[in-house]
Amino acid sequence: MEHEIVGIDSADTQAHKHRHEHKDEEASLSERKSRLMRQAEFHRIGIVNAKTAIKQGSRPEALFHSALDHASWAVRSRIDSLLRPTGTNVASMMPYALAVLGFLRRRRLVKPALGVAAAAAGMAWYVQRQRNAHMSQ
Repeated sequence: MEHEIVGIDSADTQAHKHRHEHKDEEASLSERKSRLMRQAEFHRIGIVNAKTAIKQGSRPEALFHSALDHASWAVRSRIDSLLRPTGTNVASMMPYALAVLGFLRRRRLVKPALGVAAAAAGMAWYVQRQRNAHMSQ
């Protein structure tokens, strides 16, 4: 229910309301349009970034680097699982391993050390196999 103000026609009031509503609609439409334009710009930027990432990721050196990262993660995970019963991990052993490797390189003992490591790994595998065979009996 509308109250009439003395001296103002109700037709003038309604025309004023209509003009005001029209301005509100135009303002809301321009807000929506600007919001849509911003969203479209973000979408275009996202597409450009995705294309760049795909081009970068498909280069041979990037593929090789990714494969190397995956392989080193798999080896480290396996070594960590073997070291878990001792309470150590690769990260805590790495400074010592690098010091030993540096010493072996300076003394030119890398090849003999690899041979000793291979023999020790073979012996460990054999002992583990024998232990598992005795446990299963």
